[in-house]
Amino acid sequence: MADSPMTNQNELFGHPKGLFYLFFAELWERFSFYGMRALLTLYMVQEIFKALVERDTATAVVYASYGSLVYASTVIGGSVSDKILGMRSSIFLGGILMAIGHFVLAIENDIAFFLALALIVVGNGFFKPNISTFVGSLYEDGDPRKDSGFTIFYMGINIGGWVAPLLCGWLAVAYGWHYGFGLAGIGMLTGLIFFWSGIKKNVFGDKGLPPNPEVYEKKILGIPQKTFVPIVAVLTTPLIAYFLSSYKAIAGGESILGDETLVGLLFKIIGVTVLVYMGYIMYKAKLDERKKLFMAVLITFFMTLFWGFHELSGSVITLFASRNVDLIFFNASQTNSFNSMFIIILAIPISLLWGYLSKKKLNPRTPYKFGLGLVLAGVSFYILAMSGGSANEDGMVPMYYLLAMYFIISVGELFMSPVGLSKITDLSPKRIVAFMMGIWFLSSAYAFQIVGFISKELAIESTDANVGGLETLQVYIDGFSLIAKYSIGAGLVVLLFGPLMKKLMGNIH
Repeated sequence: MADSPMTNQNELFGHPKGLFYLFFAELWERFSFYGMRALLTLYMVQEIFKALVERDTATAVVYASYGSLVYASTVIGGSVSDKILGMRSSIFLGGILMAIGHFVLAIENDIAFFLALALIVVGNGFFKPNISTFVGSLYEDGDPRKDSGFTIFYMGINIGGWVAPLLCGWLAVAYGWHYGFGLAGIGMLTGLIFFWSGIKKNVFGDKGLPPNPEVYEKKILGIPQKTFVPIVAVLTTPLIAYFLSSYKAIAGGESILGDETLVGLLFKIIGVTVLVYMGYIMYKAKLDERKKLFMAVLITFFMTLFWGFHELSGSVITLFASRNVDLIFFNASQTNSFNSMFIIILAIPISLLWGYLSKKKLNPRTPYKFGLGLVLAGVSFYILAMSGGSANEDGMVPMYYLLAMYFIISVGELFMSPVGLSKITDLSPKRIVAFMMGIWFLSSAYAFQIVGFISKELAIESTDANVGGLETLQVYIDGFSLIAKYSIGAGLVVLLFGPLMKKLMGNIH
């Protein structure tokens, strides 16, 4: 009998060999994504919108719209993969589009800039949800190695997120922005090469193939769906580019939407629709299901709030680092590596802590972990707010405040993020698990709408390339203080109502 993908011959360090090919593919994809993200805000402020008085505001709008669409696209890309392409084809399509997007960013042209972002949005939609699902498919249901396999895989994500800003940020400062973006594109191609080599060596067995070969080959307008889907994906990029550039300051005048954007309007419509449908589902559900669904919605809401504050790292906090932090050994874009660095350092100790507390029957239930995570996020911003007391006459604060902030918010992330996704699946009735997973992914998209709102409130209106000083510092300090109050307040509310939430969750820990 032929060896199956799960036999010892096809294992490495006690896990399927395919895991390690996916590990390196994801590492390099995240390298490209986070390398580009580290440069994006500074590039827009200093190059794309440098002639605009509202350049910070325009940057905030584009960054928020881009982030929202990146995460929303995963819902569509995952669905297309499940029904038509399969995981392998989806990962290749997504990876190629993202690589092209990063290389197009190396072109000094405003139109090319928005097209590049659109290509990355569409590509991420196909790549991101499928490579994570692919990891799970390598293990049989109930395989005890599955959790540790995902831990190894997510370590690849954070290694990519740690190294990329350091290298791309260095290249951008030393040789020019486009070298940094170009390196991100090379990283994406490297990830695809790893994935392709795994297929060639048959380490994935029969995993990731199209779910239905007949549907895969079925023709639409005389074109097989396996070809039709990539054509449609490419054709949507100009539309997404238009959405991203719809803000009035970017368009060069008044917009029919005023201060609204097409992306913002789209997400408002989606949000209302989802809330109405969730209300209908909960109305139809049994009492026990309704309690758990209510908890699933609450968990999603608090996770959205946390990510909304956390993702400021790529926008407001990067600008703060550039303008008001006395950086040593790092430039502003490179500070984006701090979060992943601390996740790598802290992931195993915190995992061991939960194991130790479980043995002592002291491991906090999910609501308490979420409450503590939000409190820690608030404390991290309070530390940034305190930094103003140590500013010099030029409005520059010591770098250790920024390091402390990233350390604490990373601890908060490890309290919340690893448990959130699994709890959504546990709390959702089987018949709507896929729908609730879609809501969970959309929550990250809405987090970027929070990022956009906060970033616009903290925008500095100036065309001065060297904007900074005590006045700029005060704007950031006031903003960080307000964020700290909201985050700590939300966390305390969760902790206060923890016993009630625990009761609603029943026997789900």
